[in-house]
Amino acid sequence: MDYRDEVIAAARESATEVDPHALAHRGLMERVKLLVGLAILDLAPAASAAPFLDALERRQLRSGLFAGGDNVESPPDSAFTAGDVCDALEIIRRHPSAALDPIGARLELIADHLEPPLLVGGVHTPNHRWEISAALARLHRRRPSGALVDRIDAWLAEGVDIDADGMYSERSPNYAAFVTNPSLTVIAEILGRPDLDAIVQRNLAATLPLIRADGTVETVHSRRQDQGRRFSAAAYITAFRRAALRTGDGRFAWAAEVARSEGIAHPATALAELLLEPQLAQPLPRAVAPVSAVHRYAASSLVVDRSEVRTLVVYGGSDHARAGRIRSGLANDPTFLRLLGDDVALESVRLSRTFFGLGPFRAQRLDGMRLQETVAAWYYQPLGSAGALDLEDEGRFSAEMSFSRRAADRVEMTTTIDVEPTTTGARVVIDVAGPIAPWALELAFSPGGAFEGLADDGRFGSAAVRYQHGGQAIVFRADGESAADAPAAYHPGEEYAYLGGSDAVAAPRAYLTGWSPGRRVVELRVE
Repeated sequence: MDYRDEVIAAARESATEVDPHALAHRGLMERVKLLVGLAILDLAPAASAAPFLDALERRQLRSGLFAGGDNVESPPDSAFTAGDVCDALEIIRRHPSAALDPIGARLELIADHLEPPLLVGGVHTPNHRWEISAALARLHRRRPSGALVDRIDAWLAEGVDIDADGMYSERSPNYAAFVTNPSLTVIAEILGRPDLDAIVQRNLAATLPLIRADGTVETVHSRRQDQGRRFSAAAYITAFRRAALRTGDGRFAWAAEVARSEGIAHPATALAELLLEPQLAQPLPRAVAPVSAVHRYAASSLVVDRSEVRTLVVYGGSDHARAGRIRSGLANDPTFLRLLGDDVALESVRLSRTFFGLGPFRAQRLDGMRLQETVAAWYYQPLGSAGALDLEDEGRFSAEMSFSRRAADRVEMTTTIDVEPTTTGARVVIDVAGPIAPWALELAFSPGGAFEGLADDGRFGSAAVRYQHGGQAIVFRADGESAADAPAAYHPGEEYAYLGGSDAVAAPRAYLTGWSPGRRVVELRVE
């Protein structure tokens, strides 16, 4: 089945009966867009879109924005729906149909009411700037307006937030695939801005080494909700196809094939893109798979080392040291190492310490393959005088103690981890300097496999342990035994525990336990 037929088949399959009342405005308009596309192809009656359009009209407020979601009368959330409104209108314009004229007329009125608030509306995340700009560009395509172009230019004057490595500031595959890249592509096409196309291709090229053998894209460095979660490459299918066809680059063709093997994730959007860009269905250039190499993302403190046998991911780009807190929009993941084979994966290596509730190791710097962090807590001395005490935050907690006025004794712990790659895995050297305190190194594996040689309590030591999954195994051992009196458990730190939460990995796990100060070595390999 060629790509066009595959998209159409997926679109038809997704056009199942849905209650319009169960959908928010974005889901309603996506449904309208899907049914308009199918109607153009004579695969659905035009009237089937009407109930969803009825519900969408009821969601539009007097301001022109839409009701629904956590963000109240949100310009950026409404911009997503505006984009689908305008794309549906453009599809109808390019494929005239008397049956769709009533749908088009109603969509025009929705767009008329959306344009004024989007022209002046604000944002609160980096990608929103480009989503709103893309909506404005589509509105300009519908009905040219200098005011719309001026507003887009005002957003673009800030500069697109892409670093020297080709990563956007959110470092998120989800937002790159679904928002920033599609938005910049639309603006580039409508306003004639090839510089924006070049930015998209830079990001796609930077994404290539992050595509894993299981069809997902690395997320450990992300600053958004996808950090630490599996994210399918399927979301990139149109972007990689477009890039491969425009540049002839076989690496993009390879990525497009990987994305396609994951299925058509959003059939409504894929169908709309095909109707607007029929050339996307053309045959791709010959695919060229990535070669073994070391890829460094300096701004994200991320290294991806790919050999013929395994992929090693080393990460030291947490924002925790700089921000001093766990927060939405920051990179919080304490995973510092992954070891990936074709069938088996060591998904997360973390170092948990019992040290003043400060949480797991999160590197403050990555130098080559050396990760390092220093954390500290204080014992406070008496003020020596009476008086009112101020409620202050001292970094770990708050109290009516006037911490800033007191002399303090500093207690610190410095952790250094050296990752020494091998052709089949890595040698990991852990050095913890500081007071006597227990720690646990946690190895979390892809679900569905089985351990051989692991102790009943989950600890490992000098005897080799295997984790078998499919046709491969990861074998691991340490240079000595686990400390029986150190807890074999992960502690997320007071920031999570105080709220009754955790960022623990739900997966088969093994632990090496010990006490600081000291040095330990762990060997890992894929077989």
